[in-house]
Amino acid sequence: MSAIIETRNLTKNYGRTVAVQNMNLSVEAGAIYGFVGPNGAGKTTTMRMLTTLLEPTAGEAWIAGHSIRRDPKGVRRVIGYMPDFFGVYDDMTVWEYLDFFAACYHIPEATRRGLINDLLELVDLAHRRDDQVDTLSRGMKQRLCLARTLAHDPQVLILDEPASGLDPRARIEIRELLVELSHMGKTVFFSTHILADVDEICTHVGIVEAGRLVAQGSLAEMQRRLKPHRTLHITLLDRDIEAARSAIFGRENVLDFRELDEPGEHIRLEVDFAGDEAAVSAFLRDLVQRGLPVLRFAETTHDVEDVFMKVTQGIVS
Repeated sequence: MSAIIETRNLTKNYGRTVAVQNMNLSVEAGAIYGFVGPNGAGKTTTMRMLTTLLEPTAGEAWIAGHSIRRDPKGVRRVIGYMPDFFGVYDDMTVWEYLDFFAACYHIPEATRRGLINDLLELVDLAHRRDDQVDTLSRGMKQRLCLARTLAHDPQVLILDEPASGLDPRARIEIRELLVELSHMGKTVFFSTHILADVDEICTHVGIVEAGRLVAQGSLAEMQRRLKPHRTLHITLLDRDIEAARSAIFGRENVLDFRELDEPGEHIRLEVDFAGDEAAVSAFLRDLVQRGLPVLRFAETTHDVEDVFMKVTQGIVS
């Protein structure tokens, strides 16, 4: 898949302060890309450069082939941007609000009504179409502003902290909506410091710290970089450690194993294993064929929080 968002040494300085330094992003078409970092890491500055709202100090970026420096109007045609702080026109109804922005995108009046109805259905606000915007909850306002970014059917959505400040239910609704938009063929690029949002829906992740992109790729790729071998946890019904040792020790792909404290009659083992999924399956099958009473057999996976902490501590570059 080709990159639909690409930056090359993108840099932004404010006087002597370096907000973004040599940012080299690559986002595949159709991805849900989580741009992750703490507050002040440079996420919003990067997004404002991508959306042509800020001019870079150095470097270049392209959105769907359009240069942010040489073709800003082309960039704006293919993106839908939702900033971290947005203004809503509280004296408008929901329907009027979307109609106003659709008109700003030069969408003909004859087609706006059907478009607005479709957008309200998509973000589950059709039942509030005639309500004043200021009567909506924060989560509903977020969904309304997301509908606004979709009015001109952009290829790429650039969303700055779309779930910030929402309650858990509203965050789930936004996450589900982003997945649905991805299924519709949109590329979704969103910033967040809420790691659960990334872990649940993202296909790819970029981690930024102090204005630098310190890692990017799929979660699986970064997990492999974090720990190149697998960690298997095995629980046996009895405490015959010698039988377990003879079945495991010296076996191909077994790098090391440890007995963990487990109260009662069970043995719990942690095995460092270098094989692929087929080798893991063969390993389990062999343990059972040798008569070991396997009660549990599972692989430990590293979530995005593990990856984030390791990367930002400089353990993974």
